[in-house]
Amino acid sequence: MKSETDLLKAQILPDHHQSSPTYTFTESKFKPKPTKSIILLTFVSVAITLAIFFAFRSVIFNRRSSFRYSVVIDAGSSGTRAHVFRYWLESGKPVFDFGKENYASLKLNPGLSSYADNPEEASVSLKELVEFAKGRVPKRMLKNSDIRLMATAGMRLLQETVQEQILEVTRGVLRSSGFRFRDEWASVISGSDEGIYAWVVANHALGSLGGDPLQTTGIVTLGGASAQVTFVSSEPVPPELSRTITYGNVSYKIYSHSFLHLGQNEAHDKLWESLHNSAVNSTEDGIVTDPCTPKGYIFDQNSQKKNSTEESRLTASLQAAGNFTQCRSATFAMLQEGNASFYYTSKFFELHEKGWLSEMIPAGKRFCKEEWSKLKDKYPTTNEEYLLGYCFSSAYIISMLHDSLGFALDDGRIEFASKAGAKDIPLDWALGAFILKTSDYSGKSRKMLG
Repeated sequence: MKSETDLLKAQILPDHHQSSPTYTFTESKFKPKPTKSIILLTFVSVAITLAIFFAFRSVIFNRRSSFRYSVVIDAGSSGTRAHVFRYWLESGKPVFDFGKENYASLKLNPGLSSYADNPEEASVSLKELVEFAKGRVPKRMLKNSDIRLMATAGMRLLQETVQEQILEVTRGVLRSSGFRFRDEWASVISGSDEGIYAWVVANHALGSLGGDPLQTTGIVTLGGASAQVTFVSSEPVPPELSRTITYGNVSYKIYSHSFLHLGQNEAHDKLWESLHNSAVNSTEDGIVTDPCTPKGYIFDQNSQKKNSTEESRLTASLQAAGNFTQCRSATFAMLQEGNASFYYTSKFFELHEKGWLSEMIPAGKRFCKEEWSKLKDKYPTTNEEYLLGYCFSSAYIISMLHDSLGFALDDGRIEFASKAGAKDIPLDWALGAFILKTSDYSGKSRKMLG
């Protein structure tokens, strides 16, 4: 604006270099030109300033008045998290910003699947999450803001009748929430959908969503109850594993495969079940070693999810061995049971940067062989349940990515991340669901075809 004002001065003000800076007038009716010029300049300057102010105020007001809100509730196996999004349109296109001002989330434990025996209890934590969401959305906008609940692998493990009982309880809460809601918006999504949503947010964060399909990044997501492998394939894919989505004007043919029971928690439970069966069938001294638990850990009924006399008897026959190599072999054998399709995936998959797999093995070996008491002293602030699982998880990751999927340990394209992109966007599949379900540039819903 300085240049515009200078231009106005040059055009309006008289040239003072050729006259005295002091003006003397003898006739009262005579009005000097410089005074008129100064008044005119002041008027123009004020007018420009007001125009700028109102234009700026108009932009801010329009931005605020056009804010839109959406809520996605991720009902996972270990907990339920509410994601609250604020976005707006520019030239008819949605603008997504996952910074603190426009995105917030809250997670409560346990997961909805834990209410299988008492579905009505599922409403308690859900109501708290709804109140959290309402605190982030202006009251006048509630009825125009969608709220969706998407349950994942934890619920997929339950019988369909139990799933529906829990979902009906959640629908009752969401119907009375004040948000815009339809009964079909509370559902159990497929593992393939979960993988697609995770792929969407990862490529949005990396800036490749909406561009060349062959320049996108493939992902492996390891949850509590399932694992997903998702990537764009340029080769033929079995129809049951093929999905097509459109974003803007670009279509993506995606390989998406979900492996139920192969999430980290479920896989660990499966290993425990195998060890227990070995203990039951043992014909020697009845002692069965657990290579995935640090040495010195004492098994008791308080360390297990099932609290029963039989469970206590079985854990008494287990002995922590803390051996990474043996744990890796045990997890690999478990992964191969009925899952030959992991091999198929390895033929197609392409990964991104950073190599860290080669460092996982020595780190896992050091951790697994350490005495439990020393580990607790070394990591005093770490939750013991999490600490106990690190030996298993390090071996399981190597068994899945290297032994089963065939990724080289020194492959520099592999990246392990919970956030991605210049803005550190969380790689949470719920963000991908929000992006994909938000209207596209033409005002129509983006498509996801099975």
